[in-house]
Amino acid sequence: MRTCKHLIFGTSLLLVSAIAIAEQTFSSDKAKFRLETVAQNLEHPWSLAFLPDGSQLVTERAGHLRHIQNGELQDEAISGVPDLVVSGQGGLLDVLLHPDFENNQTLFLSYAHEVSGEGMTTRVASAKLKDGQLTDVEVIFEALPRGNTGRHFAGRMEFDRDGNLYVAVGDRGKKKRAQVTDDDAGGVHRLTVDGKPAPGNPFTGEASVNDTFFTYGNRNIQGMTIHPETGEIWSHEHGPRGGDEINIIRAGNNYGWPDVTYGIGYSGAAISDKTTMEGVTDPLHYWDPSIAPSGMAFYTGEEFPEWQGDLFVGALKMQKLVRLSIENEEVTEEEDLLEDLGERIRDVRMGPDGALWLLTDDSDGKVYRIVPAN
Repeated sequence: MRTCKHLIFGTSLLLVSAIAIAEQTFSSDKAKFRLETVAQNLEHPWSLAFLPDGSQLVTERAGHLRHIQNGELQDEAISGVPDLVVSGQGGLLDVLLHPDFENNQTLFLSYAHEVSGEGMTTRVASAKLKDGQLTDVEVIFEALPRGNTGRHFAGRMEFDRDGNLYVAVGDRGKKKRAQVTDDDAGGVHRLTVDGKPAPGNPFTGEASVNDTFFTYGNRNIQGMTIHPETGEIWSHEHGPRGGDEINIIRAGNNYGWPDVTYGIGYSGAAISDKTTMEGVTDPLHYWDPSIAPSGMAFYTGEEFPEWQGDLFVGALKMQKLVRLSIENEEVTEEEDLLEDLGERIRDVRMGPDGALWLLTDDSDGKVYRIVPAN
């Protein structure tokens, strides 16, 4: 709940609104908190990562990797970002540090890439970060075949505890591709850090399924995180009009898109008359109508003991932050936060400082920290 009021009119509205937000106290069912603005003037920021020295990396969908040091957004973008295309929903997407980044300075970027005459796709590259630039850039994964739409690149990434890299690829706006398993679209791929199929992948040796596939039947995953206790990878994905889902990513599972869905087409036409069927994994949770989820994190810090273990999900369309309490893989409580903020939440991260961090999707995107009200 907001405890101060908008008092400003005219040309100074934006400046004073930013100040007002920083002074606002919000209440959840379990805790009172406020927002701190860490950085602003970012061009559609997409992903956030925390460096060992306490600074942060932020991707801008327009193709820039930015550095925040001591709470200040550095003027110069980090150089050496691989060639990419900014088109539709595509551009520079996720940034993820190698589990041993402190020793090897290696990170991973996902992004949209285009080849003239062949179309666009989702790529992943590894690189080393040193002295404000990326070096040794190497493409380790490319989803094939390419497509001609600017939709559903997905691009979220996460590491498991064994050091395997999970990469989400969307259906690229072509529904049926999510059920075609010799086509990289519409699923989660599990890789080694050099881009090879991870040992133990569920479809290794099956001629009809690409060896990197870990799951399929996924429409457009925009959030991935690791469960702090089980170590399993959790994700959420966009439905069409309705049917946004939270799933636990388990080996070999088919999550059903588009054969089953709780949503309908943007035209209002039915996509499927089924919400479940044999051989398909049902979502742990779904939203109807859609909230357009993006970014997700389990809260594991000490700043908000009341939130320990809760899952936080950003929402683009509905412009809010959702808190979910989960027990035995069932949602027992759902609460909408920051509805008065009026910003599209693109990413949600658990910070090493015990705060929850947010990115807002705008031409003047911001980095916020959620901290205790006192």
